[in-house]
Amino acid sequence: MNPTKVNLSEKFSSFSAYWSPKIVGELNDSLVKLVKVKGEFIWHQHEKEDELFLVVSGRLLMRLRERDIWINPGEFFIVPRGTEHMPVAEEETLVLLLEPKTTLNTGNVRNERMLEELERI
Repeated sequence: MNPTKVNLSEKFSSFSAYWSPKIVGELNDSLVKLVKVKGEFIWHQHEKEDELFLVVSGRLLMRLRERDIWINPGEFFIVPRGTEHMPVAEEETLVLLLEPKTTLNTGNVRNERMLEELERI
């Protein structure tokens, strides 16, 4: 595999859909994904995977059952496996995700928002 650098601005500008993560890299058994979010997602959890949310721009509210956490640009939050959560963004927010290759975007919930195959950009 030929190592390459990734320009986040270029990658984020290449798509516009919200809540549709794009794969931009692989690290061991994990994927580096970029996602644009706006509005509310759904309550869900991942039984076997931790997820890292790094806010690049905008502001993300991570709702947990016991509390809410605001994540600002340049900050990240790790959602531990088995923790029910719901990401919310009042405005367009750009997020870098680091999560195992087995992670489904909707975790334990199977519905129309579930994406089984992600696009690589």
